[in-house]
Amino acid sequence: MRPGLQLKISQQLTMTPQLQQAIRLLQLSTLELRQEVIEQLYNNPLLEMDEDDGRTNSSKEEAPTSDYIDSDGDIDFNSDDPSAHQTAADATEQTVTEAEADTPWEQDSHQDLPVDANWDDHSSSSSSSSSTGAEVNLEQVFQVTESLQDHLHWQLNLTPFSDRDREIAEAFIDSIDNSGLINEDLREITAHIQPQGLGNSPEPIDSLETTDGPELTDSLEDDELEAVLHRLQQFDPPGIFGRNIKECLLIQLNQLSDETAYLAQAIRLVNEFLEDIASVDINRLSKKTGYSCDDLQEALLLIRSLNPRPGEVLAVNEAEYIAPDVYVEKIAGRWRVQLNDSNMPKLRINDTYSNLINRSDNSDEKQFLKNNLAEARWFLRSLESRNETLMRVAITIIDLQQGFLDHGPIAMKPMVLSDIATKLDLHESTISRVTTSKYLATPQGIFELKYFFSSHVGTSGGGECSSTAVCAILKTMISAEQPAKPLSDNKLTSLLEEQGIQVARRTVAKYRESMGIPSSSQRKRFENAK
Repeated sequence: MRPGLQLKISQQLTMTPQLQQAIRLLQLSTLELRQEVIEQLYNNPLLEMDEDDGRTNSSKEEAPTSDYIDSDGDIDFNSDDPSAHQTAADATEQTVTEAEADTPWEQDSHQDLPVDANWDDHSSSSSSSSSTGAEVNLEQVFQVTESLQDHLHWQLNLTPFSDRDREIAEAFIDSIDNSGLINEDLREITAHIQPQGLGNSPEPIDSLETTDGPELTDSLEDDELEAVLHRLQQFDPPGIFGRNIKECLLIQLNQLSDETAYLAQAIRLVNEFLEDIASVDINRLSKKTGYSCDDLQEALLLIRSLNPRPGEVLAVNEAEYIAPDVYVEKIAGRWRVQLNDSNMPKLRINDTYSNLINRSDNSDEKQFLKNNLAEARWFLRSLESRNETLMRVAITIIDLQQGFLDHGPIAMKPMVLSDIATKLDLHESTISRVTTSKYLATPQGIFELKYFFSSHVGTSGGGECSSTAVCAILKTMISAEQPAKPLSDNKLTSLLEEQGIQVARRTVAKYRESMGIPSSSQRKRFENAK
């Protein structure tokens, strides 16, 4: 074959940078979008905050809203308001709303002091003026979150230990897990600690053994490790530093008063019959221990009052804040849907810089301004498109799930992404991006938009029932069961069939496990057993 050139015409789709930016903004949450807006504000000189919008302390009603009647399930925009017939894109402004811009430094009431001014006079007047306001409690403003290790180190510093024992105790504290237990061997934990007598000598051990001096210990003694561990087990919270669940429970029981009722029975049950405690056959446990059923029930109640994971009491859980993207509330029989833009900075085009573009020269500065102006306009249009799409999707979800707003999860209807995409003439991927990390504040609580999408199961009448509704029904049944005779998965399946919901037993088990509900044998209560 000879090499040659030939022309070929083809078509392909490419994503422009502007389209990529619009898609990225579409899937950002409210907090992430605020950071993006602030970043664009600092990077683009053609964007500025609109400080004269007159919306200081504005309420949510000024955000883009849509009303519709929920009696017949049809969307009916308020005809009394001519602007209500517009789309969400027309209702939103071209710029994004902000709360209130910070007061600029130039407007500060404090003036520069003259050279010969008396600083004492000025400081006293400033302090007197500031004292008129409410005092700030610094302990309430700044709170230190203490971890489990910090709490244990604080107690270690208050406990008299020798230097060697303190080093061992610090090694134990560093090896403790989040539940407050020690799962490693004590010798492995303290393997890095030098034998007694070495100190910080850089010389090898072999050379030190040949020198005259005190006899060196090759390793730490087991009795020494046990003694330090026993002292640490007296720390707070009770049960800390247990090497297993049994030791953790025994530590807590031994710290109780000797006058505690059924203490001896509880200690024996934990020490000898820990594996049998979880059994539902209390009669068999009574034969093994020789205790009566009433004594066993009281002792088991005492054991259940203990904490098998004492370290979780001081677990550091970072608070995760959620800002709802959409609000829905019922006003005068109408469901009102509105976007949350209360914390979003409001942007506009800087008139001063935009007017400089009208100059006739072709300098680099003018080209720089033109490029930034195009980016600013496209960014504002992308924000407007995001708000429009989010509003349309939220309205459609609320229109299909009005039963949930009135009656809760038990009235949830089955819904998938294609249902919303078909109604709005959008692609399913667009609906997926819109509902990612977006939250809806409803009278039932705050839910992620993806929460309203669920699979379905068949009914005896040929209809469909949402899996979310089935889970809510199962939770209601289990909460109303008798503790001594919990409902099995087969019984739950039969009860669902009586309500016309056709579901297999394995599906019931899957839904039960997804809600974190144990099996019927694990839900059975000893105290109600006869």
